[in-house]
Amino acid sequence: MQSHPHTFHIPVMGTGFTLDTPLRVARYGISSVISLVDDVIIENSRKFHCAQNARPYEPISSGQPDARARRITAYLNLVGELVAIQMQALKEAPFTNDSDLTRYFELLPQSPLKARYAQMLATADEEEKQRLQDELREKVTAGSIDVNIMTKLDADNYENSTKLPPEYADGMAALRGFALSDLSSAMVFSAGFNPRLYSYAATFDDFFHDQHGSAKKKLIIKVSDYRSALIQGKFLAKRGLWVSEFRIESGLNCGGHAFANECNLLGPVLEEFKLNREALAEALYKIYAKTLGEMGRPVPPAAPYTRITVQGGIGTAGEDRFLLQYFSLDGTGWGTPFMLVPEVTTVDPEHLKKLCSAKPEDIYLSNSSPVGVPFWNLRTSASEETRRLRIQMGKPGSPCVKGYLSFNTEFTEKPVCIASREYISKKLQQLAKEALPTEDEALRREDILAKSCICHDLGGTISRVQHDDPKAKPAVCCGPNIRYFNRIFSLDEMVGHIYGRLCLLVNSERPHMFIEEMRLNLDFLREEIRKFSYQLSNRPQAYFETFKGSLLNGIEYYRNLAKQAIEEHRERFLEDLKKLKEEIERTCLPQKMCEAV
Repeated sequence: MQSHPHTFHIPVMGTGFTLDTPLRVARYGISSVISLVDDVIIENSRKFHCAQNARPYEPISSGQPDARARRITAYLNLVGELVAIQMQALKEAPFTNDSDLTRYFELLPQSPLKARYAQMLATADEEEKQRLQDELREKVTAGSIDVNIMTKLDADNYENSTKLPPEYADGMAALRGFALSDLSSAMVFSAGFNPRLYSYAATFDDFFHDQHGSAKKKLIIKVSDYRSALIQGKFLAKRGLWVSEFRIESGLNCGGHAFANECNLLGPVLEEFKLNREALAEALYKIYAKTLGEMGRPVPPAAPYTRITVQGGIGTAGEDRFLLQYFSLDGTGWGTPFMLVPEVTTVDPEHLKKLCSAKPEDIYLSNSSPVGVPFWNLRTSASEETRRLRIQMGKPGSPCVKGYLSFNTEFTEKPVCIASREYISKKLQQLAKEALPTEDEALRREDILAKSCICHDLGGTISRVQHDDPKAKPAVCCGPNIRYFNRIFSLDEMVGHIYGRLCLLVNSERPHMFIEEMRLNLDFLREEIRKFSYQLSNRPQAYFETFKGSLLNGIEYYRNLAKQAIEEHRERFLEDLKKLKEEIERTCLPQKMCEAV
């Protein structure tokens, strides 16, 4: 098992919020994730950081061969080089109050390494103190510079109206950009299963273990349930690739895109991983070893260690500690709260202020994403304000600047984005010809107009901060957890909050993360029922029965869990469960199903 200095990581946020986060936190041993969606802001960020660090910059223009992959490789190499320089300086720094070296150890959680640091501080003998300081310097490690590909964003690309080969699709080129970089870190695949992308990873040697059992580049799969982990893990194992970490994420209690599926609640999902962890490793290793043998590659004598981590909606040190201890997890992910930490993420001053003052209704699960997946959105963002203004001016839709979400061929031969002005104009014309009842037409119109250009606008904050771009209209994809934090924090404060050294919550009445997740799922079910009643949803009726059943099963699971393991605010937890159960039971499913049951 690989040792990590910290028990948490910072997940990917949007396309730009964590684009240069490793340059801010990797030297303190904190791992974070860079999005590889937008190679335009990646290239612009490389230009910015080259200037900041007095390094030569040679532009890679979009017209150059394989520009997307080359831009990604160049940026990741730059980040890796700069972090290496930071680490060297940190290791050479003295143990003074204001040094990065001291900060590195002060930020750590309670651990053998932190205890060794405390021992050094308490040592009066100068010779022994120096020996301990040298020992501590040797144990300093950088956080991992990981990257993320949202596997759904793998649009094919064209040149003079001719489709390019698959390896030039967006996801494939991004994978190649990482694979050819000098980084020794992990690729995080999120948002579902992409067979061609996974198969493509097996064409790069860096993803394979060597004779010593180590791989230069690792694979992390973000999943919402055990079955998904097993399916994707087997697919990769059949290609000789090992999953180094399954990153379990709450379907709805997260930031960005939300994947409700059939109501996979975190508690029951984590329980299944806990019970089947060894069986999962054995099942994958059997396939993995057989494949490697057939390929003539080194076969590890036993299954490599696979980390299991969780993220989505964690808000207190108590929740964090419970997840790690009860479910035997290797780590947790903290995303949304770090949007209020300028030392860590890139959010422009205007939107920092908006996040700090956001009311509960300002954070909503929207239909904004052209991917067709619910998307957590800040209602007061410049992107949303601009979308509403375009509608008022009679020019709905966005100019399609980058085309990363161009998948629709309903009206065109070449795929377009459903948030584009071109698509929305034609869709509204089609709607006008259908002669629907007034209320139905209004709801469908609302759904069409809800789409926004998130692939471009999610990079708006970094364009404002790094390049002072007045035209940037940022979108902000914070999760609902942001409503419990209401000011700007330092890195030391937020890390202290995670480890229980202080509490930053503004609302002491915040419900437990498991309760919050169930509430969000119940709200989602009610919204899906509403859509179904207006024929805006084509979900089968059995979907609603399964979803409601999962919620009720979740109530029973959490009731038993609370009695066995949850000590903090147990009575309130059980009372909240009781109220939720009553609400779930009162929720009537679509009419035909009500008659059936």
